[in-house]
Amino acid sequence: MTDDKVKRRLTTVLCADVYGYSRLMEADETGTLETLRRYRTAIARLVERHDGRIVNTWGDAVIAEFASVVEAVQCAVEIQQEISSQASDASQASPMQFRIGINLGDVMVDGSDIYGDGVNIASRLQELAEPGGVVISSSVYDQVHNKLSVGFDCLGQRPMKNIAPLTSYRLTLGGQAAGSGSFAIGDRTTPSERARAPWMDDRRAPSSPMNVVSDWLTRLPRPVAAALTVSAFLIVINLLTSHKIWFHWPVAAILFGVVMRMVLGNRPESDSRTER
Repeated sequence: MTDDKVKRRLTTVLCADVYGYSRLMEADETGTLETLRRYRTAIARLVERHDGRIVNTWGDAVIAEFASVVEAVQCAVEIQQEISSQASDASQASPMQFRIGINLGDVMVDGSDIYGDGVNIASRLQELAEPGGVVISSSVYDQVHNKLSVGFDCLGQRPMKNIAPLTSYRLTLGGQAAGSGSFAIGDRTTPSERARAPWMDDRRAPSSPMNVVSDWLTRLPRPVAAALTVSAFLIVINLLTSHKIWFHWPVAAILFGVVMRMVLGNRPESDSRTER
């Protein structure tokens, strides 16, 4: 008897898609196709450098998988930096930008192709990203947040078409959040050398109570974290400056406002088509 059991594996899936591809093609088909081919070549080179493989390149999308979550995220950052650099050098009126989603999940394997929720979630996360941005799932965040010197903004649970809501995080690719640890485009180091790089330090010092609290707050949706911080500040001010307890009223109002915002923000959105 033949074994018809579906093969599965846990893998990191990266989905990259051109933002506003139809609009770009309408404006300049030849130029858009030429740019897409050039960027795909750059993406393939970076994926190979980070020990990944291209799974599919239908339409304007690129699907890749990686054995290492850290390598996948680093590759995504370098892809966005490479594309941004090429776009600035070309000085295009309407530069081509990619949105990238990354998910760590279980996939079904059929030859060289992969299918299933692990791939679908990466595709939906890509739709949440801003042009030139990267959005990762909570499963990816858990593996990389203490290994890479990039910033993470919690987006909370966003509704996604045909996918149960899950917590996602937006990578901060520049500015103070990324700091000096942002990834160099021209870095030719091997994976083993990158593992010893200063921006990827697994031998961290024991966490202080303040670091534990700060890390816990970063895992919360931004409105909740802000509300808890302000509430704690009001409580401390009340206890230090007055014998009369008054903080419960403003704290209650703040928490009520946050709860209402979260409840209203999690209502299902209309199934409208977003621009690709």
